[in-house]
Amino acid sequence: MGILGLSKLIADAAPHAIKESEIKSYFGRKVAIDASMSLYQFLIAVRSEGQQLVSADGETTSHLMGTFYRTIRLIENGIKPVFVFDGKPPQLKSGELEKRAERREEAQKELDKATEAGDATLMDKFNRRLVKVEKKHANECKELLKLMGVPYVEAPCEAEAQCAALVRAGKVFASATEDMDALTFGTSVLLRHLTFSEARKMPIQEFHLDKVLEGLGMNQAEFIDLCILLGCDYCPSIRGVGPKRAIELLQKHKTIENLLEKLDKSKYQIPEDWGYQEARKLFLNPEVADPNTIELKWGEPDENGLVEYLCGDRNFSEERVRNGAKKLAKAKGGSTQGRLDGFFTVLSTTPAKRKAEDKKKNPAKKSKGNSSFKGKPK
Repeated sequence: MGILGLSKLIADAAPHAIKESEIKSYFGRKVAIDASMSLYQFLIAVRSEGQQLVSADGETTSHLMGTFYRTIRLIENGIKPVFVFDGKPPQLKSGELEKRAERREEAQKELDKATEAGDATLMDKFNRRLVKVEKKHANECKELLKLMGVPYVEAPCEAEAQCAALVRAGKVFASATEDMDALTFGTSVLLRHLTFSEARKMPIQEFHLDKVLEGLGMNQAEFIDLCILLGCDYCPSIRGVGPKRAIELLQKHKTIENLLEKLDKSKYQIPEDWGYQEARKLFLNPEVADPNTIELKWGEPDENGLVEYLCGDRNFSEERVRNGAKKLAKAKGGSTQGRLDGFFTVLSTTPAKRKAEDKKKNPAKKSKGNSSFKGKPK
């Protein structure tokens, strides 16, 4: 679920914190990708198109197809992806996981009814609600990524928290996920729609945390309390407090504790044994692997290994797999050029000020340009 309604709230209250970009804008960038979210997208997308791919023994291979071809596309655009896989969910998430299990049970019942009635539209609808990323999907993709020469990280707990830690440590430029709680965990840059923007003909949304906080008039601690009020995976929210009311209350009272002292209990229903403090601790200090001990390496693809892994029983075309491996090798070979901003340092002196200073020192000398860049490689 992430944070309920957060993207719309930011769009309304801090629109300058969001910019839309094309995939080519991230040439030379290292990006941490929420693997489970990505796999879920692939399983849903292919299933909804009525083309669910299966192996010779009937096992789904859509997640492998999506990971293989979309990763090649990312690398062809100069992006260096690192996939981050979920670990064990925190105990606080058990309530949310139980709700999801109940919703899947209900979806199965509705699917059975639709199947009996022969309603193809409803069958497709409830089939998609039953999609779940399983451990075997993750393990199969890890093996695939090894063969592709693409690094991955196994988070001890939540993947979004690990992505955010990698960003804060400077290991990668951004977190790529659809879950907005990557911002709550402190990622400075969040990319939404990265793994499917081209397929769906939609732009990538780039959220900047510093501008989000500026637009909301909050610091990170206050923002975390806002996200808890909006509704997160770790505890229920206060019934009757919607996004607009939540931001008004936090901007006025700064903390949930102060807010609760003033809140009209007859009007708003506070959950019994509300675990907001535990949720706050989880966002502030999530369980993550120390990013400074994580070494990210992008290697050469194993073409023959990929053919052996994807073809045969998994029914992938050998010609297409070999072509994909060659594209991957070619893209990696041509991606050594860095970004321009990695080679130049922006000077603190503005062009106008620098021009005035030069003129003062050398009145007879005419200025030949207004460049604010210093061409010194880092």
